[in-house]
Amino acid sequence: MSFITKPKVQWSGQRRNPLGLTIRDYEGGMSTLCAGCGHDSVTAALVQAFWELAIKPEQVIKMSGIGCSSKTPAYFLNGAHGFNSVHGRMPSVATGALAAHRDLIAVGISGDGDSLSIGMGQFAHAVRRNINLLYIIENNGVYGLTKGQFSASADPGSKSKAGIENQQQAIDPVAAAISLGGSFAARSFSGDKEQLVPLIKAGLAHPGCAVLDVISPCVTFNDHEGSTKSYAWTRENHESVTTADLVEPADAIETSYREGSEVPVRLHDDSVIRFRKLEADYDPGDRAHALEYLERHRAEGKVVTGLLYLDSDQPEFHQLSGTALEPLRDFDYERLNPGAEALEELQNRMR
Repeated sequence: MSFITKPKVQWSGQRRNPLGLTIRDYEGGMSTLCAGCGHDSVTAALVQAFWELAIKPEQVIKMSGIGCSSKTPAYFLNGAHGFNSVHGRMPSVATGALAAHRDLIAVGISGDGDSLSIGMGQFAHAVRRNINLLYIIENNGVYGLTKGQFSASADPGSKSKAGIENQQQAIDPVAAAISLGGSFAARSFSGDKEQLVPLIKAGLAHPGCAVLDVISPCVTFNDHEGSTKSYAWTRENHESVTTADLVEPADAIETSYREGSEVPVRLHDDSVIRFRKLEADYDPGDRAHALEYLERHRAEGKVVTGLLYLDSDQPEFHQLSGTALEPLRDFDYERLNPGAEALEELQNRMR
């Protein structure tokens, strides 16, 4: 993935964290996403969270799959390790990386297509194995790279730019994570930085798989039926030597509201989402109540945000799997390659 590095400018009076780093030290390359994309707001929240926590960038590994969301790791923590995997397979790479080096701080950035369609099985097993991973799903309800088809998180009854109504049921990643036995499940909105930054920090500190579903509006789409600028119309009526698409700039959508309150947020396509922030006295430790709360408000057409479920006492991946205490890179050859007899013994135990 190619990207342009942001120029670094130092000036006196810059705020520094306990490591002596400025917030600019936690940035990455220049974003190539559409102007106003909610994913860039998620990036800004990640930069803020890592800076506030004073985490060394070289301690972090950033992973992603395929999709608009999977470009996000390029835009924060230049000094971190990174791996852009194939579609829907980010959790496997994260599992391997953490098994080999348990002291890494892992962040997986995915999308609703990457995790809830082709990668649904991998998502499910990452949650049930309680892998030590902040698992962020940048959720916009469409396949942005392929021009806006409904994703698995699109609500029934919602309409595409073409006016087509979605007839299929939606997968709620938060409800799915809770049902799968997850230990941390939360939702936020890319435009609510006041809520999103603390949730990211909580997810990074959580000993296990922290699933954070972020509603992140897509600003593009002018490819609907009847448009003379659509791909279909252009291919039918013109012979072109190149194909281009124009995405007009749009302002990022932001909001701020109190615990226990609701707010309508108007998106770029003039549709409206109603968000409800959890009450200050909400108990996230009751799995059954969390699911009931989600379903009750979903039936009312509301998107609940906040920390929906938390169980910090649940055994995490390293405890369950007995991973090596020291990084595998530090093992000598004999420990890494114990020989044919050891391999045969291992295989016999699996029969």
